[in-house]
Amino acid sequence: MEAKTPVPNTTEKMKSVKAAWDKAPAGPKKDAALKHYQAAEKAMAEKHDGECSRELDAAASALA
Repeated sequence: MEAKTPVPNTTEKMKSVKAAWDKAPAGPKKDAALKHYQAAEKAMAEKHDGECSRELDAAASALA
């Protein structure tokens, strides 16, 4: 039996951060989060999972 890791995979994390971004009100926090989210998309396309995850964390922090 395979154990599931508690950390979401990168794709799930992208969806989660995007959903939070979509719900956020317009303003500087949302703008900052968008820059991190776009950097995460680029990192994901280049298959740099660590960098992608860091950018998603930064995007989530910017929205907080």
